[in-house]
Amino acid sequence: MSDKSSFKSMVFAMQSNLMAFAMKLTLNKEEAQDLVQDTNLKALKNEAKFVDASNPRGWMLTIMRNIFINNYRRSTRENIVLDTSDDGYLLNLPQESGISNPEGAFALGEITSIIEKFPEDYRQPFNLHVAGYKYEEIADKLRMPLGTVKSRIFTIRKQLREILKDYR
Repeated sequence: MSDKSSFKSMVFAMQSNLMAFAMKLTLNKEEAQDLVQDTNLKALKNEAKFVDASNPRGWMLTIMRNIFINNYRRSTRENIVLDTSDDGYLLNLPQESGISNPEGAFALGEITSIIEKFPEDYRQPFNLHVAGYKYEEIADKLRMPLGTVKSRIFTIRKQLREILKDYR
């Protein structure tokens, strides 16, 4: 038996392991099957990079993990909306909040009033974080050290969890 056929048989012998790992990553059978196929294809194309002394299962799972991460990053980039029109102000219009009942609106108002009771120097970084800013952006915008921003956001989140524990 040639080395090429033994490599192929080794790759195809791992299909159940690959499928199990793919299911953990994707949580979707069709996507997992696609991921296994992509992994097999990449492994077979890169047979020359495989070293017999290495761990073949680990090598295959690393290929799968890297494909999954790259696909995720690609899909994230594709879903980013860039508005180059002159109507950029429309991006700040309120979107549907998902609160479709009066109890939800009341809870949101109550949560907002609780947040308003926090000191301004804690509330400001938290509100920016909730608005979608990254920690680094908040630190730059507020001219604060990154650690301070993270600490203040963590503190408010911890206190909110304690205050709102009955809402769960």
